[in-house]
Amino acid sequence: MQTVSDSKRRHWALRDVLLLAFVAVFIGFIFWVLGPVYNVLAAALTPMGLAPFANDLLLGGWMMAAPLASILIRQAGAGLLGELFAAAVEMLLGGQWGVATLLSGLVQGIASEAGFAILAYKDWHWRGIFSSAVTGAVITFIWSLFRDGYASYHIGLLVALFLTRFVSLLFFGGVLVVAIQKLIEKAGVLRRD
Repeated sequence: MQTVSDSKRRHWALRDVLLLAFVAVFIGFIFWVLGPVYNVLAAALTPMGLAPFANDLLLGGWMMAAPLASILIRQAGAGLLGELFAAAVEMLLGGQWGVATLLSGLVQGIASEAGFAILAYKDWHWRGIFSSAVTGAVITFIWSLFRDGYASYHIGLLVALFLTRFVSLLFFGGVLVVAIQKLIEKAGVLRRD
């Protein structure tokens, strides 16, 4: 696989920074689009008492920037920065959560980055993506226990929400991220001169 960065390098190249900016803008726009989708989905699920599932179904979409930046740039911190900058783009586009989006981006970036860190930043393929999904699901779920009031839910609902979140992260942060990576590679964006 051709990459912009050599995973053994300890510094960032200009191309890494430019790629990070591209990821942030591209995925930040997707984050912004997911806001109204979340509203519609939550409204549709509310009569059945399932509104909390809207967040967990879409959370993987809100966490795509970190694994994408990580596997494209292959540098420690790329996932955290990608997620945080994409959240900033969402906020600047007028995202409905305003400046709180930055806090979400920070927590989600740390959560996703942790998966690659656990593997010592040595696996940028499916094992790393899976690890990122696991840490992303666990850390953000703990955060949701407090921020979103999940702590008041019964254990059956908590298990269902966690599993939904994990599958969402695997789909959006795994399958779709790898598909985007392959398209970028096919376009020749990652070729070195």
